[in-house]
Amino acid sequence: MDILTLGNELLRQKAESVEKIDADLIKTARMMLDALEKAKGIGLAGPQIGFMKRLFVIHIEGDIPRMFINPSIIETSQDTMKYEEGCLSLPGIWADVVRPRIVKVQAWNERGRPFTLEAEGILARAILHEYDHLEGVLFIDRLSELKRKRILAKLEKQAKA
Repeated sequence: MDILTLGNELLRQKAESVEKIDADLIKTARMMLDALEKAKGIGLAGPQIGFMKRLFVIHIEGDIPRMFINPSIIETSQDTMKYEEGCLSLPGIWADVVRPRIVKVQAWNERGRPFTLEAEGILARAILHEYDHLEGVLFIDRLSELKRKRILAKLEKQAKA
């Protein structure tokens, strides 16, 4: 399973709702968890593999693997936190991103059951980061224009090398 990188137009498109939670969808989500483990990441969204459905997976060391199908952010805290983020679709790029400290998300699990989760810390950050992918937003879009331009210049230089 290939992970798409910056420049692929699918990363900038909004994902569509999952219509049916079936064996094929769960197989895709499990393959995403495998790809996530191989890439040594903590989250992966459908658009990052060209699967344009509202699905993402998260697996933080020491926690259970999680699948979020058709997630909705229903609440975020006013309190924010700056933390260094990276992305499997922007390999080797890291930058400080300000995000809400706490998020409440509603989604469906692999059994087709709805759930609500309130998360904080790294799990909240991962949920918000992966949710952004479903909206066609990359973490560099959350940076100042100057920082974003520097990162894009660095990526362009790496591509030429």
